[in-house]
Amino acid sequence: MINKLTKLLKEYKSLLIFIALMSVFRSAVADWYTVPTSSMKPSILIGDRILANKMAYDVRIPFTHVSLYKTGDPARGDIIIFDSEAAGNRLVKRVIGVPGDTVALNNNQLVINHQNINYHDLSYRSNRSQGKSYQDDTQDKIEDLLGVAHSIRVNKMGSIRSKFNEVTVPTGYYLVLGDNRDNSADSRVIGFVPRNEIIGRTKRVVMSFNYDNYYLPRHDRFFHSLVSG
Repeated sequence: MINKLTKLLKEYKSLLIFIALMSVFRSAVADWYTVPTSSMKPSILIGDRILANKMAYDVRIPFTHVSLYKTGDPARGDIIIFDSEAAGNRLVKRVIGVPGDTVALNNNQLVINHQNINYHDLSYRSNRSQGKSYQDDTQDKIEDLLGVAHSIRVNKMGSIRSKFNEVTVPTGYYLVLGDNRDNSADSRVIGFVPRNEIIGRTKRVVMSFNYDNYYLPRHDRFFHSLVSG
């Protein structure tokens, strides 16, 4: 039995080394993740495979959250990937408040450090039903997050998540929101995100599959940039 195992290890040595190195690479350097929800629409669609840079903020011991060296800190506007203990799941959200910021939300309009954030309305999205065009109940906007412009989606009639009173982001924590503001379980549900839960940053979609169209690839999403400009 031992001889058989030794022979197999020798025969598949190169493959095993390759698998081990790839596992380490995906754990500590870069990986891709499937986005299963609509919480980051319109920036990230259901079916997008996003590229995660796991060295954006830390060099970590592979397969752990132990940081060996900090390469930077999340900035306002970054789209981060984090393992949320509060949610019991891996999440993708946008950083809205960094440590020391004061943040409030009034009717889906942010106020950061007592400064009103600027918004630009985009055209209403329309759908077709029985040959008739009608307006959807959501509105896409451009949000200028103190220099970081990106798209968001809001319910025109608002929701219970359309506002919260001013809060101060504690040291070592971040306030995150989904771009689909009225349909995202983010800091309004799970609270501030601890720095040590953040495992990477994404700036690009690698590929995307349309779940509503037989899982066919969306050709316009190949290597699609998530950064404006």
